[in-house]
Amino acid sequence: MQAFGRLLDVLDMLRERCPWDKKQTNGSLRPNTIEETYELCEALIHDDQKNICKELGDVLLHVCFYAKIGREGGHFDMADVCQQLADKLIFRHPHVYHPSQVGAPHPKPLPYGEQGEADNDGFRDARTAQQVIENWEQIKLREKDGNKSVLSGVPAALPALIKAYRIQDKARNVGFDWTDRKDVWKKVREELDELEAELEREDREASTSELGDFLFSVINAARLYHLNPDNALERTNLKFIHRFNYIEEHSIKMGKNLKDMTLGEMDELWNEAKRLEQTSNE
Repeated sequence: MQAFGRLLDVLDMLRERCPWDKKQTNGSLRPNTIEETYELCEALIHDDQKNICKELGDVLLHVCFYAKIGREGGHFDMADVCQQLADKLIFRHPHVYHPSQVGAPHPKPLPYGEQGEADNDGFRDARTAQQVIENWEQIKLREKDGNKSVLSGVPAALPALIKAYRIQDKARNVGFDWTDRKDVWKKVREELDELEAELEREDREASTSELGDFLFSVINAARLYHLNPDNALERTNLKFIHRFNYIEEHSIKMGKNLKDMTLGEMDELWNEAKRLEQTSNE
């Protein structure tokens, strides 16, 4: 609490005395917030603990900055942000908190291993992580300012790949999902066949639509097998970058421009980079 108070005091001072901090608005900070969030995501995917700590601080700064702007406008402050979040967490965890604790000043969770009392909706009977997730979707629909529909909780600004995963995950939480996950492969092959057919016809609009359907079905398959498609794709991105950089570095050593190399020469260096990766991982 002392460290958090120090951070807020520093931000107050900067807002008062620094020309750059003085002029910031919600709109001017937004692009930086997106950038800082992606930098945190990069540190997370590399499991870089030092940078995770650093980037968490940068993201926290933005949270505090928006709260300060809210306070200056007389709308809300950091305390409101914290209290509203705490209230939401308590309301969404009826299997941990007793109903009488909702809205209480300083409610305490039940002792570890104990369950809340079952209510008429059965929200208290959540003994596995999956049951908790399924309850959340129902609870969110009942919140005063909660989601108006199951899928309205998916932010419109999410990157398309992550959005597809979240849409599918939310639908699953209310029972809309494959009974047997193996059946998804029939759908993946069906969508691939439809994509290939439209590509053969050279219908760009239809091909774009079918490509979307195919990617959506692949993401669905990944979800059913408990694989995160965004993390998987980013790993492949990093792998491609590493191998292509290897080709580029060796082309320079060979005194050749990349454009002057044959595909066979590039493939040879690509496979060499791949072998070195495998050796280092052993």
